[in-house]
Amino acid sequence: MVDVTVMGAGAFGLSVAWACAKRGAKVRVIDPGGVGAGSSGGLVGALAPHTPENWNVKKAFQFESLIMAESWWAEVEMAGGVSAGYGRTGRIQPVKDERGLQLAKAREESAKELWQGKAHWQVVARDTLGQWAPESPTGWLIHDTLSGRMFPRRACTALAAALRAKGGEIVSDGKPAGAVVWATGWQGLLELSEDIGKPVGSGVKGQAALLQLDQSTAPQLFADAVHIIPHADGTVAIGSTSEREFDDPNSTDAQLDDVLARAYAAVPVLKDAEVIERWAGVRPRAKSRAPMLGYHPTRDGSFIANGGFKIGFGMGPKAGEVMADLVLDGRDEIPEAFRPEASL
Repeated sequence: MVDVTVMGAGAFGLSVAWACAKRGAKVRVIDPGGVGAGSSGGLVGALAPHTPENWNVKKAFQFESLIMAESWWAEVEMAGGVSAGYGRTGRIQPVKDERGLQLAKAREESAKELWQGKAHWQVVARDTLGQWAPESPTGWLIHDTLSGRMFPRRACTALAAALRAKGGEIVSDGKPAGAVVWATGWQGLLELSEDIGKPVGSGVKGQAALLQLDQSTAPQLFADAVHIIPHADGTVAIGSTSEREFDDPNSTDAQLDDVLARAYAAVPVLKDAEVIERWAGVRPRAKSRAPMLGYHPTRDGSFIANGGFKIGFGMGPKAGEVMADLVLDGRDEIPEAFRPEASL
């Protein structure tokens, strides 16, 4: 007997499966590629917030998810005995000009209210942060304490272990039973677009690299549109590109070389680190640019959890819980902007 079948073992699929399983549901996850086979098995793992201004439902939802992440991942790791590499280590960004500096200072004030004292957004001098601090034309940096990090493929493995510890199963094929949640990534969005007859989402390719460099306690960096993420295992991930058009979803090329060059220019200490892996994958992006959560628009009685473009793991804790509310209890607290209708 299965209460819930989740189609897809990526960030959203496993988060929903875990949220349902820990409430006592019998859960089966089906994915022919296995755990974290798609973009959720990548390298970067930046759990970074939107700017603390022009507050909206999406930003509030993400804030709540990032705040609950520490206890949520701790519960996952305790249940399954596998580390996700989670850490709320913060983030540093350079301030490029005077206008940006004034904007950063205004956001410092708005964060005091919007982030409810649970995290901080601060403007700090670059020379106070040592060689890990990125180059900054103004000499000033933004330091926020809300950003977290995890290693995506390790996080998927940790969620899978926790799910199995609760009696759930993960299989490569099988017939869906019980309540069915479709979390099938970018290919699922293309399939849904074909079913409806108009585009509701697509895939955006990203390339990233992994360096052997131990900065495990340092904050993540965002400089020159590049994410630089120190992981707990003594590696640093650098990414990523955003490619709307691509021939091979899994190949890396000169675009990744450019990302690395920009990272080296921003943080010279990275130049001597060995590149131990180059990675590429395709991330699901809904037309609305928000996660797509709720009742499935073409499959009666089913649900959908998709479109976590760049924010799948950051939104995962909160998305998993609200989907479990809907699937198990019929309680619908999903924001209007996240419903599939917003992308139709």
